[in-house]
Amino acid sequence: MLSVCLYFHVHQPYRVRRYRIFDVGHSHDYFTHAGEENLNNEWVLRKVTNKCYRPAGELFLELLHRHPELKLSFSFTGTVLEQMERWAPDVLDIYRAMVKTGRVEIVAETYYHSLAFFYSVPEFERQVEMHAAKIKKIFGVTPKTLRNTELAYTNSLAEWAAKKNYKAVLLEGWDAILGWRAPTYVYRPPKGKTALLMKHYKLSDDIAFRFHDSSWAGWPLTADKFAHWVHAYHGNGQVVNLFLDYETFGEHKWADTGIFEFVRHLPEHILAHKDTDFVTVSEAAERNKPVGVVDVPHVVSWADTDRDLSAWMGNDLQRSALADVYAIEDQVMATKDDAIIEDWRKLQTSDHFYYMCTKWFNDGDIHAYFNPYESPYNAYIAYRNALADLMLRIEKPKASTKAPVKTKAPPKLLARAKAAAPPKKLLAPAKGKSPARPARKKA
Repeated sequence: MLSVCLYFHVHQPYRVRRYRIFDVGHSHDYFTHAGEENLNNEWVLRKVTNKCYRPAGELFLELLHRHPELKLSFSFTGTVLEQMERWAPDVLDIYRAMVKTGRVEIVAETYYHSLAFFYSVPEFERQVEMHAAKIKKIFGVTPKTLRNTELAYTNSLAEWAAKKNYKAVLLEGWDAILGWRAPTYVYRPPKGKTALLMKHYKLSDDIAFRFHDSSWAGWPLTADKFAHWVHAYHGNGQVVNLFLDYETFGEHKWADTGIFEFVRHLPEHILAHKDTDFVTVSEAAERNKPVGVVDVPHVVSWADTDRDLSAWMGNDLQRSALADVYAIEDQVMATKDDAIIEDWRKLQTSDHFYYMCTKWFNDGDIHAYFNPYESPYNAYIAYRNALADLMLRIEKPKASTKAPVKTKAPPKLLARAKAAAPPKKLLAPAKGKSPARPARKKA
């Protein structure tokens, strides 16, 4: 028997508005932007809801009713759930209905889509606990499996997950860590009994990245063709893990590409082979005995061609911002001010550092497409200014979160926000090249 594990990740951040140096000490609202659409969190959520969350949700719910054998797994960040509760509550009802079928699993992760595991395990634990509470409140279930932000994984994450009794951890089935082995088997880490489920990145990326590419040898990708590729693993695998960003359906791949019709017919073609079925993440771990150990001493993620954390930590801007936001953890927690703590956690969201990425060429095209700022430097400045203001609030914990604060911001943070210019080599594309955006329609 060969199984297919369909897992989708759903996330929207709270984008930092164009927070100016002149706002520091006068406004503590870092995330509300009524002007430019790409920085307006409500506008983005409603847009993606209309293009993806609602139509894709209705389609998958229909397919769950049509195919009793179909099973799905999702992870939702706390930030996207908050935004859905506020601006698209009807969409949450669709996903509640999915979970009520008993054939949809919710996977645990960090509430704020942060990189906390690599900077503060205590904060990581708090965010995972917050996330579990949110999932319990909305869906009435408790996650049994775990994914870290951007599938960022190393051996120590599996050790942590084993201590917390998670059945499985999701990670990228990257060639560099698998070697000659296939991602279609369940593995285990060097320590602990938690199962490791490896993303089949080639088949997953056929949908997520190559589906609309008319220059690709596999184009056009049809459901029967894709199912044939999956069925080829009979006799050479236990489970084909298709892990995708949920926004693939309708947002990254617009409806006119045929992506919804592809999804509509995929289950029937997968199930056409009598020895093929669907499993949730937990079922994949429970049903299949690990065939060997996968040792990952260094971090691997599902991002970019490097499959590491360079998309978030690859330049001085990113490393500086990350180091400083986590450096104030003790001071933030000591305030016991819910508003300060919440804003600090929103500033941990990995998207902020992704917007500061200065990669070019193939990866740069992707980064540019998903960046609401004109440049990584603009993203850095807005973030730095917000962090400087947060530092002021920590120094004046009793000050109202709405009233102006008339003190000076910490000199080091203000200096970085106002005058720190990134090295030219970080921001300039290589000679003769330009960081062109991918050929996608503008939203």
